[in-house]
Amino acid sequence: MIGRRGLVAAVLATPALAAPPARAQEAFPARPIQVVNPYPAGGATDLMARAMAAGLQQRLRQPVVVVNRDGAAGAVGTLGVARAAPDGYTLAFVPALVLSVLPVTQPNSGLRAEALRPVCQMFANAQAVAVRADSPLRNLADLVAAAKAAPGAVTYGSLGIASIPHLAILQWARAAGIEVTHVPYRGDGAVMTDALAGRIDFAAIVLGSASGRTDMRLLAVFDTARNPAFPDVPTAAEQGFDVAPTSFGGLMAPAGTPPERIARLEAACAEVAADDVYRAAARRALQPAAYHAGAAAFADRLARDVAEKAELLRAIEPAR
Repeated sequence: MIGRRGLVAAVLATPALAAPPARAQEAFPARPIQVVNPYPAGGATDLMARAMAAGLQQRLRQPVVVVNRDGAAGAVGTLGVARAAPDGYTLAFVPALVLSVLPVTQPNSGLRAEALRPVCQMFANAQAVAVRADSPLRNLADLVAAAKAAPGAVTYGSLGIASIPHLAILQWARAAGIEVTHVPYRGDGAVMTDALAGRIDFAAIVLGSASGRTDMRLLAVFDTARNPAFPDVPTAAEQGFDVAPTSFGGLMAPAGTPPERIARLEAACAEVAADDVYRAAARRALQPAAYHAGAAAFADRLARDVAEKAELLRAIEPAR
């Protein structure tokens, strides 16, 4: 007869009942990665997404495919990524506004500021103030003087209500203590056409829209430093206004993505941002010198942007 203790020992030693070996954790990435751009193909940001994807593919040794899924000003594609499995295989290449602006302007979209987790900042598009080449306005001081002489009479255009150029002027006008009247358009091209025709006094545009133009003059760039493509154009800060609203963004993952996978992607992004191919794409897109940041810095900047945009959007609530 086998004693009680011997029986227990024999059962535990039986292979069929022994605890299964720990399952090896899947190496990441082990399959293709999809990067969703929630806007149409062909734009400057799309080209940068594809340059980034090519660089990531080399470093991660897995296919990295960019998919354009536009709709609802970026909300459709962004929400699709937010609802994807948080495993690092479905990512978004997006501007910060999808988390700082769209949850406010599209409250029923399902988007929330915490829906995505920053991986790396990969672009920063400066905004600018432009006038026709023969305008008597030479700098922001001239523009402030004109606005104070006739409150509300000075008009400007942007590519739409709650667009980043629109919000940039709201932030600057608040700092300057002036009142100017906004005229919304559907794109920077239409804004500049009406500025040239004299139908509006100045244009609030994405800096890249001024590339190669000789019929307009830039009064200021909203950024922390002058842009390499426009070295003679001073920032608003240089002219006495401590504001630098930009449209920045980069790679994000669904909330809940494991930290170690975020870290793997972040490290690969840093290498891509420094390589010659991506740097060339950044120059073509008129990026500033500091277009890249890691996950922590990107998250901090995003948090500030969410707070700033919430305040600015409250100011235009009746108009929306």
